[in-house]
Amino acid sequence: MKITLDVDCTPEEARSFFGLPDVRPMQDVLLKKVEERMLANLEATSPEALLKTWLPAGVQGMEQLQKMFWASLQGGQKPRSTETK
Repeated sequence: MKITLDVDCTPEEARSFFGLPDVRPMQDVLLKKVEERMLANLEATSPEALLKTWLPAGVQGMEQLQKMFWASLQGGQKPRSTETK
């Protein structure tokens, strides 16, 4: 024997039928807080803010960064010895 029961109701009606609480107000508050935090983080990742963080001394910081890159590139390429043992 097989019995099929189709119920046509909205999620709100099903929640109230089973006695579940309405969590929509709590979700709205939490989503608003998440949105505020995401917007604050996006503002912190603006190009100007990133440059101020990475290069606090301006041009001097850029020169130091270039020197560091050149030193690391030159340090990785040592000449090979042609002597055989």
